[in-house]
Amino acid sequence: MAKSAAGNDVAPTAAPRQIDHEAVGARLRNARKSRDLTLMQLSELSGIAVSTISKAERGDIALTYDKFAALAHALNVDFDTIFGHAKRNAACAMKPSLTRSGKQMIYSTPNYELGMIANDLTGKRMVPMRALIRARKLEDFPDYIRHSGDEFMFLLKGRLELHFENGTVFRLEQGDSLYFDSAVGHVYISTGRGEAEVLVCCVDTDAHRPPQTL
Repeated sequence: MAKSAAGNDVAPTAAPRQIDHEAVGARLRNARKSRDLTLMQLSELSGIAVSTISKAERGDIALTYDKFAALAHALNVDFDTIFGHAKRNAACAMKPSLTRSGKQMIYSTPNYELGMIANDLTGKRMVPMRALIRARKLEDFPDYIRHSGDEFMFLLKGRLELHFENGTVFRLEQGDSLYFDSAVGHVYISTGRGEAEVLVCCVDTDAHRPPQTL
């Protein structure tokens, strides 16, 4: 066991737990089958390619937030169900959820590492995340990310560019923030020496409003 500066024993810091892609995929598959939907039918409802859904159900790929949101809408489930939490009874008061620094459940994708905040709390109206941005150029993304609702981001560390599909680019320094309509296609790109670290909060909406002009 490691020693502190005072010579006391210090327990080693456990690495953040990774969200199991195969377990997430199994829950997606179970939700689809419980609604008697084929892969093709879910693809038509969600707008996500059959091959992508199939790979996600097998745990072969990590889904981006927009694809999670589209599938959740199509299956009429929330993120709590997908990540394996029983939905909180609406009659029960919400209890505070403390997430210690460095203890977020990690959902890793090629371009982002998403630390899920208050992951144990069900029935949330928002999805807060502490994310590391790995992407370094626009070409790292096969397409822009789009999902209904609002998105707020605060740059904790590094330098960042937010690119929108209409050509708008916001360049942010540490301490800057941006609130925007996430139905407009967007991607985060780190432009500093290392990965940018951001606090992101997504608020989904049931109504799929048309994207606004930035």
